[in-house]
Amino acid sequence: MKAFIYVGGKIYRDNITSFPEEGDLVIAADSGLRNARSLGVTPTKVVGDLDSLPESEIPKGAELIRLKPEKDVTDTQAAVELAVELGADRIEIIGGLSGRLDHTLANLSVLEDLTRRGIYATACDGGQRVRFVNSSSVLVGKGGYKYLSVVAVDEKLKGVEIDGCKYNLKNGTVTRRLQYAVSNEIEGNCALVYVKKGAYYLIESRDCQ
Repeated sequence: MKAFIYVGGKIYRDNITSFPEEGDLVIAADSGLRNARSLGVTPTKVVGDLDSLPESEIPKGAELIRLKPEKDVTDTQAAVELAVELGADRIEIIGGLSGRLDHTLANLSVLEDLTRRGIYATACDGGQRVRFVNSSSVLVGKGGYKYLSVVAVDEKLKGVEIDGCKYNLKNGTVTRRLQYAVSNEIEGNCALVYVKKGAYYLIESRDCQ
């Protein structure tokens, strides 16, 4: 089952092209409800402590899972755990990649946690789309994103190969302290990224006003 989780932060609505289909789980994390509604999506569940969303905005018929303000997880993490408990094996997070840096970094960690648990997960705000990948090859379609970046999470990425881009790479090494595989550009319809050893964030992005 696929889950869409709408979280707070700026989104670029015109660039978001992925929407829930019948049978998908749709959850809003606190003020992420507003992002969902701006896209014409009505979540069936809302999770959060409502510190940035009044209860009066909760859609009629939506289930509210209200959290205490003093808690050990973010609203996004709580929404993700709910999705996993309900059987989601694919999760798309909409929002959460702009605004406060601490929230953005926490959301990236959520992607890592989900991937290591065998759940396919992405985060997208219309300006960028992010995946956590561990020692694997990924075929990336050009789509609407201009830039492609490989950002090391582990101390060192070994055997890095990038093909189909403006700056190709063969058997390279990327370290966490020297992130040079950034702002590449796909030249054809797709690019192939392969990392023999090491975990990284695969980031597709575009310039947004």
